[in-house]
Amino acid sequence: MSLAHDARIAVRPAAGAQRPARTWPEVNNPAAWVVAAVLLIMPLIANGFFLIEIFATTLILGTMALSLMFLAGYGGTVSLMQLTIAGFSAYMVAVFGVSGNANISLGWPWWLAVPMALALATAFGTLGGALAVRTEGIYTIMITLAIGAAFYYFTNQNWAIFNGHTGINNVATPHFWGVNWRADIPFYYVVLATAALCYFAVEYLSRAPFGLALQGVRDNPRRMAALGFNVNAHRVAAYAFASFVAALAGVLQVWNYRQISPGSVSVGACIDVLIIAVVGGITRPIGPFIGALIFVLLRTFALDFLVRLGLDGNRFRLLIGLGFLAIVFWSSDGVIGLWQRWRQHQRRDVSRSGGGHRHG
Repeated sequence: MSLAHDARIAVRPAAGAQRPARTWPEVNNPAAWVVAAVLLIMPLIANGFFLIEIFATTLILGTMALSLMFLAGYGGTVSLMQLTIAGFSAYMVAVFGVSGNANISLGWPWWLAVPMALALATAFGTLGGALAVRTEGIYTIMITLAIGAAFYYFTNQNWAIFNGHTGINNVATPHFWGVNWRADIPFYYVVLATAALCYFAVEYLSRAPFGLALQGVRDNPRRMAALGFNVNAHRVAAYAFASFVAALAGVLQVWNYRQISPGSVSVGACIDVLIIAVVGGITRPIGPFIGALIFVLLRTFALDFLVRLGLDGNRFRLLIGLGFLAIVFWSSDGVIGLWQRWRQHQRRDVSRSGGGHRHG
């Protein structure tokens, strides 16, 4: 039997075999339905601050981290330029669209500016991925971090396109069908719908032939190459998909704050996305959203708490760092890993108690 035939069997059932049903892990999970219901009715139970500054921001950051999780969890590649791609997309929305900097922005309507921004940001991320896949391990991390740092300094010093360290302010947001889509409730649902689509797209791809092949490349690239797969092509394609997800998050980010500046794409912010993904867990798509919620809550309320104590508010990053170290120390898969370990412990306790009862 040829290696090419083995490769085809690795990603799809043999001819005549019953094709296994695709199932979503969360479909039969009551907790997932409860969370979905709460998210849908959130505008009824949360005020504007919590709706946008907590939950919408969590979903946007979670979507950015989801793009990193896809690369790291399924592709075995850690990229530190996902925030850079999101920032590039945000800048392109501001440059091609309408903003308070009329001498820079081209004034295109949002329905032209957004597709252009997504296309350019995806191409930018794919090109960066094509460079990164030629390296391995720490060198991949360093080259993606170098791309992020280079973009930060370029935006900070370029005035003709990016308006230097001032950035681009008063970016216009969509108005159509008589709705201001940046108003709290419409914008929340736009963010929720985008995050849900990206989440289910990642879930689907993880079970599709491409996702299965990508996981094979992650586990044993030499074996996959021997089976006839183009390892680098799969990795570059993974970067392209992850770049598109990050670009979507970038569009939402610039609409959320109505401005974009070099501080939004700083090296520290790039590392924050990595922390979010690792804290939540990089083996399942829900992990980045859990990590994003923890990060946003700490950033929002720990900052206020420290200020009330008379301490420097920037020390909230110390709390985030300590929490990051604690979670990584106890679990290599973040909060999801801790949860799974607790569930397994509970099952063992139930099994033991059940066994003892039957024995008695």
